[in-house]
Amino acid sequence: MEIWTEKYRPRVLGEVVGQDEIVSRLKAFVKNRNMPHLLFAGPAGTGKTTCAICIAAELLGEHWNTNFTELNASDERGINTVRTKVKDFARTKSIGDVPFKIILLDEADALTREAQQALRRTMEKYTHTCRFILDCNYSSKIIGPIQSRATIFRFKPLKEKDMLQYLRRIAKSEKIDFDSAALKAIYAVSEGDCRQAVNLLQSAAASGKVTSDAIYKVASMARPSEILEIVKTAVNGDIISARSKIVDIMLEYGLSAIDTIKQVQKSVWDLKIPDSAKVYLLDKIAEYEFRVVEGSDPYLQIEAMLAQFYKVGDGKKP
Repeated sequence: MEIWTEKYRPRVLGEVVGQDEIVSRLKAFVKNRNMPHLLFAGPAGTGKTTCAICIAAELLGEHWNTNFTELNASDERGINTVRTKVKDFARTKSIGDVPFKIILLDEADALTREAQQALRRTMEKYTHTCRFILDCNYSSKIIGPIQSRATIFRFKPLKEKDMLQYLRRIAKSEKIDFDSAALKAIYAVSEGDCRQAVNLLQSAAASGKVTSDAIYKVASMARPSEILEIVKTAVNGDIISARSKIVDIMLEYGLSAIDTIKQVQKSVWDLKIPDSAKVYLLDKIAEYEFRVVEGSDPYLQIEAMLAQFYKVGDGKKP
């Protein structure tokens, strides 16, 4: 695909990584120059909006910019948006030799139910002139009538292999000095969110060589090995030392109590304790997270949480 204007770079489905099955199905729509209404669902940073723009660019060709519009449903989420902007664009004839117009409703799960009810009739009435692409994080928040009118594509977080390949390509293109451990740290922090991964790489590269230490500092996260060591210290009975270390880490990395609790929760699975003890700890960790969210003193709750690990190590609990 060529660049049609200097303002926009070419967008092609082949550039999307980690969603091979979805991309192959979308390419079939491009080949046939036809597609149904589409619903993209999945976590953030997995390529939903990118795929929507790519298929619009490839289907509509040089006229794509005049026959494609994008609305962020979280900003314009009321019924009036559907009745005015969406309806006015959908009912007008497309410009140039293209089969139909395309409307992308980003974050469609933010639309009110009244707006969704109005949208379902618009989708049905103007099918001959317009196709809709809705993307959302939670398809359960989209009403049934809209889901039944659209083909649903479920995006998944990127696998480590795909993420590392993509990050290496960016690093090579931008001449970024990095080590392999840093890229693995980016994947561990981003958990398959490609957008967050690229932002972490860019932020860490601004200060020089990209290392795992730089990544954790940019992400304001402690190393998993550090958290695991603290938890083991508490289980082994040295609660004073565990408390001192976790406070030091919170101050060093700028961690909030919620961030710390979430990292402690992940470390539970790596402890060599009975499964019944892990279940007990997870239940208690969830309780302390709730207390912090409700406004309890964060450091007091962190200490109380460590006390539960001490109980497990002392054999008084499962």
